[in-house]
Amino acid sequence: MQMQVIPIVLLVMALIIWRRTRAMTRAIKGNGIRMLLPMLFLLPAVLMFLNPELHMTTREIVLAIGTGILLSIPLILTTNYEIREDGQIYAKKSIGFIISFVGLVLFRLGLRNYLSGLDPNELTALFLLVAASYIIPWRLVSYIKFRKLIAFREIEAKPADNSLQ
Repeated sequence: MQMQVIPIVLLVMALIIWRRTRAMTRAIKGNGIRMLLPMLFLLPAVLMFLNPELHMTTREIVLAIGTGILLSIPLILTTNYEIREDGQIYAKKSIGFIISFVGLVLFRLGLRNYLSGLDPNELTALFLLVAASYIIPWRLVSYIKFRKLIAFREIEAKPADNSLQ
């Protein structure tokens, strides 16, 4: 990777960490569908796989997807939600999430340097597969965790409603 790009990557990483830590102080609005939006943002990049000059082996594809799934595990384990005193659902504060995210970015930077001999189109496609393979499971599991808390909150609220009658 060129040395000029590293400060940009570090700046983007810092902005993402700042945004995520700031989001932990705000209640999550709605029914959680917005958690699934990053998966939709990956859709335009799928057109890259229609490029006839792109030649990837099955082994490369399987390794990229497997790497992405492995990278999603720490994110899944460190992303949790809680119901606070005001009855709203918040993301739990977790230093583990920040460490996992920084480790993920550093791993991807190192992997990019290691695989720099590949064709740029193949390298981009492989990293897209890795990204999709950790974003999709992470966001789906996060959505499921959030929906379970919504259901729990509704169950807890029902006995209180019945006592008013």
